[in-house]
Amino acid sequence: MRVIAHRGASAAERENTLEAFRAAVRLNADGVELDVRRTANDVLVVHHDAHLPGGRAIIDLHDDELPDWVPTLAEVMDVCRDPVSEREFVVNIEIKSAPGDPDYDAEHQVSAAVAGLVMGWGMGDSGGKVIVSSFDMEAINRIRAIDPGIPTAYLTFEVLAPELLVNRVVAAGHRAIHPYFASTSRALIDAAHAQGIEVNVWTVNDPDQIAQMAAIGADAVITDVPDVAREVLGRG
Repeated sequence: MRVIAHRGASAAERENTLEAFRAAVRLNADGVELDVRRTANDVLVVHHDAHLPGGRAIIDLHDDELPDWVPTLAEVMDVCRDPVSEREFVVNIEIKSAPGDPDYDAEHQVSAAVAGLVMGWGMGDSGGKVIVSSFDMEAINRIRAIDPGIPTAYLTFEVLAPELLVNRVVAAGHRAIHPYFASTSRALIDAAHAQGIEVNVWTVNDPDQIAQMAAIGADAVITDVPDVAREVLGRG
């Protein structure tokens, strides 16, 4: 089971910062997960919330108005490019696109920009792998429409009908499901694996829960504590 550092090694460093992603590499995570939004001048930046701590919306600011600790997606991808020459390293880019947010992207411009950046990056040549995820199915559908070679994953909180969810994801051509750990079951994982779909579970920090996800066959855990997860899995 792979260990993906949630927003970088976010228990060790401030989440979604270059320091957090460097820490994830240093702690031998198998990859990182991050959140991407756009600025007023259409720069892709890495930040979970639509607003900065002071209340300003990122979509209303140019990238040079953001705090120094908010990196661009390109900067994060550069941090993740170097360590993958000898091993596969996963970069999970989550596109934030919620109807209630000020930067809701009904036209999926962020998806198009992410696809362009990923296609121009060439991480695959050095052993890396990108997967683009979102709670917004249309956002990842747009990625596939631009380049079906970019792996995509559907994020979900509740799983009420595992087989129906898997069938929906397969029909859309996506390669993974990213469920909340408390909604993840062996039934979901078995149904997904039967159709060649990965299940990467978020956000799992408790050692017993990490072990449980491994026991039921999850392909990856997305965790704030990659060092703890590796130790649980006997890879410390």
